[in-house]
Amino acid sequence: MLSDDLIKNLQLLKKDGILFLPKYTPATQEKIGLAKTEYHTTVKTSENIAITKADKMAQLQEQIKNCQNCKLSSLRTNIVFGEGNLNAELFFVGEAPGENEDLQGKPFVGKAGILLTKIINAMNLSREEVYIGNIIKCRPPKNRDPENDEIDACINIILAQIDIIKPKIICTLGRVSSKTLLATDEKISKLRGKFYDFRGIKLMPTFHPAHLLHHPESKKPVWEDMQMIMKELSIPLKK
Repeated sequence: MLSDDLIKNLQLLKKDGILFLPKYTPATQEKIGLAKTEYHTTVKTSENIAITKADKMAQLQEQIKNCQNCKLSSLRTNIVFGEGNLNAELFFVGEAPGENEDLQGKPFVGKAGILLTKIINAMNLSREEVYIGNIIKCRPPKNRDPENDEIDACINIILAQIDIIKPKIICTLGRVSSKTLLATDEKISKLRGKFYDFRGIKLMPTFHPAHLLHHPESKKPVWEDMQMIMKELSIPLKK
């Protein structure tokens, strides 16, 4: 159940034009048709003045700053909202913050984050040119996988971020983010290497950078996935 405070906050956002999908559980994803459902952000004001992406993202961040909608809220140091270019063509989606992320309030700043930055740089991009976020915004204990109720409590935030940014491509990093957005239990090794449709946005699943730290042999397929993304975005390979 959504808390009364969060319901009030979401209602306020809706009045300002930010529309959320209903909360769901992985067991009901197929019934809801998550990967096929259209999801739009519409903006209406009495003065008919457009609200900028920065306004909408700042308002969303303000609404969740005291979120207590799941058990992780009592354990966190910081909510890790996400960061990057609000006009990014490429949106990286991980699963959850780790220890370093929880301490700093920023996504992908630990060892896996350093590797992700290297991957982004190898794509002729910088972190400032992409957007980076996670399926859930608070760190699970001992960096375990997010549980279903935690994903349920947080999923509308990443969906709203995607809707605000409207990237050309989403790259899901690892099994949890891939299976959540694609509503599938297929292994990441089977999912990667091809694009999927996510509400009109091309989505490329690939291995999580943390996986690469322990399985360097997976770096080659990840780079192949990144090259497919680069081609789609018309980014030339370094000579």
